[in-house]
Amino acid sequence: MKKLIAALATVAAFSAQAAETLTVAATAVPHAELLEFVKPQLAEQGVELNVKVFTDYVQPNIQVAEKRLDANFFQHQPYLDEFNKGKGTDLVSVAGVHIEPFGAYSSKVKSLDELPNGATVVIPNDATNGGRALLLLDKAGVITLKVGAGITATPKDIAENPKKIKIRELEAATLPRVLTQVDLALINTNYALEAKLNPTQDALVIEGSDSPYVNILVARPDNKDSDAMQKLAAALHSEQVRQFIEEKYKGAVVPAF
Repeated sequence: MKKLIAALATVAAFSAQAAETLTVAATAVPHAELLEFVKPQLAEQGVELNVKVFTDYVQPNIQVAEKRLDANFFQHQPYLDEFNKGKGTDLVSVAGVHIEPFGAYSSKVKSLDELPNGATVVIPNDATNGGRALLLLDKAGVITLKVGAGITATPKDIAENPKKIKIRELEAATLPRVLTQVDLALINTNYALEAKLNPTQDALVIEGSDSPYVNILVARPDNKDSDAMQKLAAALHSEQVRQFIEEKYKGAVVPAF
């Protein structure tokens, strides 16, 4: 009996060592949904995936950098580059997964041509998504940016503003909540989906599928090549995930692999 107990204890200890745990921060839609989708697949490979949902774009990076979390999944490379530069962190991309075409929404007008003079337009207040919003407005002909203004453009880079629109910068997560109070809101697709907006139907203008803003799985240099992290990256690049994205989001989210 003693030998049997000892053998069972050895098996239990081996199983505990074999099981790997990854704790990943994500925004709710579509990132957490994609992670929940691959969770059973990872469990079969000996990886326990814990998903923690965040509503902001700052804490997920800080907590990964401080080793309170293993990875995060919510951002694109331009945002990560600006974050690393501004905060002195060295977070890295593990895998590009999908694109969320960025869109402009309104509850007051049905086209950008109907925007009134002096319209109030809200955009995200972080550097890269704010610049992304301005680039979309420029492409749509609402404003003209100065030559050379790129992904970190700010309202100061507006060269022409024929309708004299008033731009306000707000935290990205709050934009859907103020949609009825403004004339136009430039909203990240994850927050648009959470607010039950359909980007392919409700957006007055939306980025094409050739958008350079691929959403990435992000980790630290010390754990990006770990066996568990690479299993997660492979799962997010699976054919099952591609089908899940295409069937569930119907063009509002586009696979990038």
